Amino acid sequence: MPLALLALAIGAFGIGTTEFVIMGLLPEVAGDFGVSIPTAGFLVTGYALGVMFGAPLMTVLGTKISRKRMLMLLMGLFIVGNLLSALAPAFAVMLVGRVIASLAHGAFFGIGSVVAADLVAPDKKAGAIVMMFTGLTVANVVGVPLGTLVGQTVGWRVTFGIVAVLGVIGLLGIAKLVPEMPRVEGVSLRHELAAFKNAQVLLAMAMTVLGFGGVFAAITYIAPMMTQVAGFADGSVTWLLVLFGVGMVFGNLVGGTYADRALMPMLYVSLGALAVVLALFTLTAHHKALAAVTIVLIGALGFATVPPLQKRVLDQAHGAPTLASAVNIGAFNLGNALSAWLGGLVISAGLGYTAPNWVGAALAAAALLLAVLSSAMERRGSGPSTEVAEAVTANQRAAVHQ
Repeated sequence: MPLALLALAIGAFGIGTTEFVIMGLLPEVAGDFGVSIPTAGFLVTGYALGVMFGAPLMTVLGTKISRKRMLMLLMGLFIVGNLLSALAPAFAVMLVGRVIASLAHGAFFGIGSVVAADLVAPDKKAGAIVMMFTGLTVANVVGVPLGTLVGQTVGWRVTFGIVAVLGVIGLLGIAKLVPEMPRVEGVSLRHELAAFKNAQVLLAMAMTVLGFGGVFAAITYIAPMMTQVAGFADGSVTWLLVLFGVGMVFGNLVGGTYADRALMPMLYVSLGALAVVLALFTLTAHHKALAAVTIVLIGALGFATVPPLQKRVLDQAHGAPTLASAVNIGAFNLGNALSAWLGGLVISAGLGYTAPNWVGAALAAAALLLAVLSSAMERRGSGPSTEVAEAVTANQRAAVHQ
């Protein structure tokens, strides 16, 4: 694998750390600014909304420059946002900093996926995407626990300062290691948007929303579930989330390995098993050891879907994949927000803290049904649309003749 993938992974590590570390530092941030915990929670919500809307926005703005330069600009935006968060004199300023940092998130992973895939041979594309996303998964195992520990002992501002430094390292790595990859001639915003006319692209994004949404339906409420149902101490939640992160790392590697060999079968297995495990979590959540094992499995099976789904979007949006790739990253956050809301509804309805697991199982099962539908359409000849590729090829021919 090219060293350029290491630079992308470092950037992904920083982004993954800043996205999730705030969850462990909400009490400290709320106390410093004199706001309630629910109010401080807007730092999480604002970031998620920024990712969802920022992914297509920043990708569109970057259509006129090379992908390498756009990645560097995005890391610059990430650095500014985290520095603003670290130095924020008021809560509103920190919220602005979080939103600024989030604008880089979706476009970085979307464009980074395309760059990573272009750096290697066709049969190694999913593996290259995995390499980049490994930075995100490792952040949940190393970056988030360490960042939480630093924030609780030295101060949360130090944590965000360190994250900004990670952004600087990622920026320098991209500048030094990622080759100059000029913008593909003949690909315009119109061609990028044309990818969304392909039903297979939309189906892959719907699978992303529902599949990973199933994971977050359970994980969003993991703290009360584990402390009040399983009987863990409050301090154990951090290490349970580390176990979840370990599962994510393993699932990412397995998903990437099989996405290059048998993409759709990998989705069938991972989504089907995820639905079963989430349903079983309503039972295993009552036993400490079984709950811990289940959490690892949820992380592994959930993230095993990420490389195949991202690669499927790239494959189906052939010829102009950048915007579709970025929007698919936003789809993950849409799924997170949707599932967290649905999980909150069933808890508010008095069904208990394990009820979100049934929501997650239903979402994962729905994603599996969409995967089956997608394959059936492909077998009937409604597979990858060639409209975008043909349009790009025609423009490239015209450019050559000119």
